Amino acid sequence: MGIGLPVYRSVLSPLCIKNVEISLPSAQLALSLHTNCSIMLSKVIDQANVDHFAKWLDKAENMVIVTHMSPDGDAIGSSLGLAHFLESQDKNVRVIVPNGFPDFLRWMDGAQQILRYDKHPDEADKLIAGADVICCVDFNCLKRIDNMGKAVGESPARKILIDHHLNPEDFCRITISHPHIASASEVVFRLICRLGYFEDITTECAECIYTGMMTDTGGFTFNSNDPEIYYIISQLLSKGIDKDQIYRNVFNTYSEGRLRLMGHVLTHMHVYPDFRAALITLTKKEQSRFNYVRGDSEGFVNMPLSMKDIVFSVFLREDTEKDMIKVSLRSTGSFPCNQVASEFFGGGGHLNASGGEVYGTMDEALELFKAALIKFQPLLLKK
Repeated sequence: MGIGLPVYRSVLSPLCIKNVEISLPSAQLALSLHTNCSIMLSKVIDQANVDHFAKWLDKAENMVIVTHMSPDGDAIGSSLGLAHFLESQDKNVRVIVPNGFPDFLRWMDGAQQILRYDKHPDEADKLIAGADVICCVDFNCLKRIDNMGKAVGESPARKILIDHHLNPEDFCRITISHPHIASASEVVFRLICRLGYFEDITTECAECIYTGMMTDTGGFTFNSNDPEIYYIISQLLSKGIDKDQIYRNVFNTYSEGRLRLMGHVLTHMHVYPDFRAALITLTKKEQSRFNYVRGDSEGFVNMPLSMKDIVFSVFLREDTEKDMIKVSLRSTGSFPCNQVASEFFGGGGHLNASGGEVYGTMDEALELFKAALIKFQPLLLKK
């Protein structure tokens, strides 16, 4: 009464199990209690952060969601999923991205309303400056949102970070960062549930969250051994999503140009059997030849890993907008491609999925790749 404590509603889901003793290691599974119902998810997010954001949510009217440059499926999925939830709470919400994103993500509800900073900087700056709360999703430092970073950093708005990358910088009052979680979309789902609003997740919200989870794990083929991922999927399915159609929307909408580009890239792939590694490259000239559009090379870096005994794959692509090389790294097993990204390509990420950049030529990027193979050879050959 007058103390202002956040009020949580029951997180009742169709698959909640009451009064049943389940024998599982407590480290793997803790019961997160809300009123009279238990949801079978570990309490990953600190309660203090949940309480803090709940107070903000109660008072805020205008909210902005921002995500990283060259947004991928998790960036767009987590941002739109969060936006749908906030709109269900009668908030004015805008999603702003630094630049364009792939066409195969535009089917998601709300994608057409996303504001591009590179196209409408004045409008975006006004929204960012006037926001009550800014939600920073799927990135860990302001440089990851490119030219938008200055506006976000200088905004008087309260800021919350919702992310899953290593070593987050201290630019938000609330930091919810869990690198062991496979996607930012999963973190968004967990936060909504911890706030007590599972029942308010719509089909559209669930579709976006599932898309982010699916794309950031390569269709649940890496970083996806946590049993709780599949419990979350079951809950999203209970919201009426069609996961098979979502897969088709994302992966079965390729152009003829993309397929021919894929064949070209694989034809010119370099394999390094002595290092159990493979490299694929893509120049600006090649992109022009195959009528490249944003997103056409999505997933290319994963393909070499389908070869027997290859545990490390790198994709070097000349950026079409900046004088730089985009670096994507993937691995299997325990090989730490995030260490390679950090030490040689100024990037980082997760154990099996990372990225970086080289502000130089393709030849310079190739030399860095070869130097990385030599340094990491013992780990590459470890079985």
